[in-house]
Amino acid sequence: QLELAESGGELVEPGKSLTLSCTINGRMYSSSFLAWFRQALSEERKFVAGMRWNGNKYYEDSLKGRFTIFKDGAQNTAHLQMNNLQIEDTAVYYCAASRKGYSRTSRDLEYWGQGTQVTVSL
Repeated sequence: QLELAESGGELVEPGKSLTLSCTINGRMYSSSFLAWFRQALSEERKFVAGMRWNGNKYYEDSLKGRFTIFKDGAQNTAHLQMNNLQIEDTAVYYCAASRKGYSRTSRDLEYWGQGTQVTVSL
């Protein structure tokens, strides 16, 4: 019912900023939840940021203030603004959605994009 596609991942230097985008095909309801997760090599997939479609936002504690989740005016694209990127931010970043409400657990999100690689390196 939902198709998600991430874009914007690339190689960036530490300290720089990068914005990822997630295009959404399908209906997002006010109770729907959209989130960003990331997965580094040999690591589990971890919650980064999320938002209820009616506005409430959530962040992994260590990223709060440095990462920002938002959607555009047309509400067909979501974004993740990442500032002051560090080597430890290197991962595949995924956009995910659920019509079951808020969750920070990846298995609770029923729709997923293909992922986009973010590499922070000199």
